Amino acid sequence: MKTVFLNASLREKSGTRSVLRDIRNKGFVAGVVYGGNKSPINVSVNLKDLLKIIKESRNSLITLKMENDSEDLVIIKEIQKDVVTDKIIHVDFSRISTDRKIDIKVPIKFIGEPYGVKTQGGIAEYDMRELTVRCFPSDIPDEITIDVSSLKIGDSIRVKDLKFDKFEIRENPENLIVSIISTSEEAESVPQAQPSQPEVIEKGKKAEAEEGAKKEEKKEEKKK
Repeated sequence: MKTVFLNASLREKSGTRSVLRDIRNKGFVAGVVYGGNKSPINVSVNLKDLLKIIKESRNSLITLKMENDSEDLVIIKEIQKDVVTDKIIHVDFSRISTDRKIDIKVPIKFIGEPYGVKTQGGIAEYDMRELTVRCFPSDIPDEITIDVSSLKIGDSIRVKDLKFDKFEIRENPENLIVSIISTSEEAESVPQAQPSQPEVIEKGKKAEAEEGAKKEEKKEEKKK
């Protein structure tokens, strides 16, 4: 994992809506840097530079260079986006140390078309798209590659089936990552419509008829 550089400006003002909007209008994104036994600091970074880093790898090691010539080695911990425009509105950076392992989410890249889909007419169900791993910063993978081309109907890959030397997967070993099922299994999993309403209506009508009959019998008895 290579290290990239990103310039950052310190922010003294709190993140009010007007301040954050002004930062975005200037082509920057507000952020915070925390961890590493240091106090959190508010920063802003150039949006285009940030997007370039994310495009190359979300898990890049970033040397954050401040205006006062101080530096922090960080990773992107969280990105917040506008729910309407999907634009980045805030980013969290976490300080790291090269000699300490960290937990980080890594995307999965599936390669190949499963045999069970291509030849047997099955369906591939992908249950996980990323995995949390623990490793040294220098060993953070850009992605975890899984070859699914040999999978037949009934085959699956679970977390426990994956083994790596430089990092440890921090997920439930039994979690399904991908499985190949038949089309009949897919059909069986679709909930069936409940045909109980007509029966309920018929029972209601029967109860009403019985109640009406009882009332008629009582009227006849009173006449007598």
